[in-house]
Amino acid sequence: MDHDDPAEALTAVRERRPSLLELLQVATGSGLVAYTVWALLLQPGFRRVPLKLQVPYIGASARQVEHVLSLLRGRPGKMVDLGSGDGRIVLAAHQCGLRPAVGYELNPWLVRLARLHAWRAGCSGSVCYHRKDLWKVSLRDCHNVSVFLAPSVLPLLEGKLQKELPAGARVVSGRFPLPTWQPVAVVGEGVDRVWAYDVHGAGPAVSSCGVPSKAIPESSSTSLPRTSV
Repeated sequence: MDHDDPAEALTAVRERRPSLLELLQVATGSGLVAYTVWALLLQPGFRRVPLKLQVPYIGASARQVEHVLSLLRGRPGKMVDLGSGDGRIVLAAHQCGLRPAVGYELNPWLVRLARLHAWRAGCSGSVCYHRKDLWKVSLRDCHNVSVFLAPSVLPLLEGKLQKELPAGARVVSGRFPLPTWQPVAVVGEGVDRVWAYDVHGAGPAVSSCGVPSKAIPESSSTSLPRTSV
């Protein structure tokens, strides 16, 4: 059939069902796009980290960032985000008065994205993002720490935090609680929940069996009083 009329040709295209080969080509193309995104954003960081320590990037939501800040706002000392991703928590911390605010992220693409966000916010010379493995970062001068990591690495992280953090430091963990530490405050519900832990001397108190001796009920939503900055 000769489609001299553009309207008739468009109707014919809309009514034609795609063949199996065409569907496979579309699926293959979509898969290649997804792989390219994964390779650019995640794979560069994963290559240098043992499999058991790999943590996929999932950006924190606005509500999660708000909850982290509610537990750190007004506290003195250096603030660091371990596995800072696109840098949104570090940038928000700096903007609410937590300074210096530093992010550590192994993926170079995410570090560049974080620096771009800081530049667009007019804070490029004030916040710091370092391309560095969080497991090799010294925390001895850090008084405020935020982490949004996978449950599989949190037991190992507890050891690093307890060994390196100074007395009086606070750790805020998002999405998942530290497995054996006792939280001093819990804010939010579901995936937006965050837990705060204070370090006292040799580290937060835990029960003899390795679980919190007096954990805050899971249904609670408690925050510490905010102080002005």
